[in-house]
Amino acid sequence: MAARASGKALDGYRFGMATLLGINHVALEVGDIEEALEWYGRIFDFDLRGRMGSAMAFIDMGDQFIALSRGRTQPPDLHRHFGLVVDDKEAVREALVEAGVPVPAPPGLEFRDPWGNQIQVVDYREIQFTKAPEILRGMGIELEKTEEALQELRAKGLVEGKPS
Repeated sequence: MAARASGKALDGYRFGMATLLGINHVALEVGDIEEALEWYGRIFDFDLRGRMGSAMAFIDMGDQFIALSRGRTQPPDLHRHFGLVVDDKEAVREALVEAGVPVPAPPGLEFRDPWGNQIQVVDYREIQFTKAPEILRGMGIELEKTEEALQELRAKGLVEGKPS
C-alpha cells in the first residue's frame, strides 16, 4: 500500500482508508511473568496495570501499555525491535549497566532482555512522539521537547510555528 497525506491518495491508491494513529500496546514474550516483572522493575519505574494469572501482566505507560506474555520459544531477536520512550534515557543506561546488561556507548541505547527481546530506548524530549498534556500530568511528568524535536514537529505541521 502507498502512503497518503492529509486525506489525499498517493500513487493512485483509494481514499477512505483507515489512518494509523498510534500503538495501543506491544506484547513481549518472556519466560516467567514474575521474573520478567522483577527484571523490568530493576530497569524502569512502572505501575502494573493488571495481570491474567501467571500467563500475562500489563505494564502501564499512561494511555498505552506493554503486555508481558509467558512462553517465549523463538531465538533472540536480531533486527526486530521496538522503541520505548522514557523521561531519562541515561538513567535507563545506568540501570542496565548495574544489571550487567551490555549497552552501546552514547548517544544510542538499545538492549536485549533476558528472553531475547530487543528494545531501543529514546528520550521523550528528543523525538517527535508526543503525549497529550493531560496524560503527562496524570503520569506526574513535566518535560519540554528539544528545539530539534520541535522543528521536526513544525515541519510536519503538528505544532504551531514555522520550521526554520
